[in-house]
Amino acid sequence: MSSDEFDPMIERLFSRSPQMADATLFAAEVETKLQSSSRVRTVALTVAGLIGGIIAVRETTNVSLNLNDGSSPVAGRAIGQGVQAASLNVQEAVNSGLTQFGLSDMALGSMGGMQLFWIAAGALIALAAAGVMRLSQEI
Repeated sequence: MSSDEFDPMIERLFSRSPQMADATLFAAEVETKLQSSSRVRTVALTVAGLIGGIIAVRETTNVSLNLNDGSSPVAGRAIGQGVQAASLNVQEAVNSGLTQFGLSDMALGSMGGMQLFWIAAGALIALAAAGVMRLSQEI
């Protein structure tokens, strides 16, 4: 068989795919699985975002910037005092908000700030990798 005869024959064979008997059932099962995992993923990401946001706000308000020591210039001390006053105001507002939600006594054990930072960074990297994987599968 020459290539002139072979190519059209292959094109005819693969131009029409055979209809499977359970094609509608298969499509319905796939759609159901996609919808159920979407809901679970949405709930999990929402809960993780809320917890991460609460931790981030709590840790951000507890940062102390030492800009008002005696060796800094006058402008630096003034900025340091302003930042410190703003930080205290924000910290009081956030703590009162967390108290209203019953989260003021939330403690994360004996972990330090850097340990929590690296745990959060690792989780974000894992989420980004999962998102890239998911995006590459959809495209």
